Amino acid sequence: MTKTRNSADVAFIESLAELLHRNDLTEIAVRREYGESDTLDVRVSRQPPAAAPAAASAPAPAAPAGAATPEPAPLAPDDPAQHPGAVTSPMVGTAYLSPEPGADPFVTIGTEVTEGQPLMIIEAMKTMNQIPAPHSGTVRRILVTDTSPVEYGAPLMIVE
Repeated sequence: MTKTRNSADVAFIESLAELLHRNDLTEIAVRREYGESDTLDVRVSRQPPAAAPAAASAPAPAAPAGAATPEPAPLAPDDPAQHPGAVTSPMVGTAYLSPEPGADPFVTIGTEVTEGQPLMIIEAMKTMNQIPAPHSGTVRRILVTDTSPVEYGAPLMIVE
């Protein structure tokens, strides 16, 4: 491998990492072909921020006798992806809440929908894919904004 190609590959990988960060993605995989039998396969991924590990090195100091015990921290809100009415993304792409720029959105919070009714569009590889309601119900939450990037399995809406 030549030094020129090596530095071009490094610049390519750095641009993929920047694209990953800029679009808030967790993984990108690309194959770069240089010829019939000369390819470069690149997979760039990042882990979501993890919760800070509990300090195990020293026990917490005991509270003085008679002192009030501090209230436990509130529980984190439930994950919308685990909600039984969650509509999740079937693909990676860009979410559009209306059929065209400037048009009214397909649905708003409180809209009654029937099974199969379009909720939004996800553009993937220049193809517009309608996302239908998986069941009848009422739109309770819209979890994405217009033109936002979405990943496979990401919660889009809550329909109850």
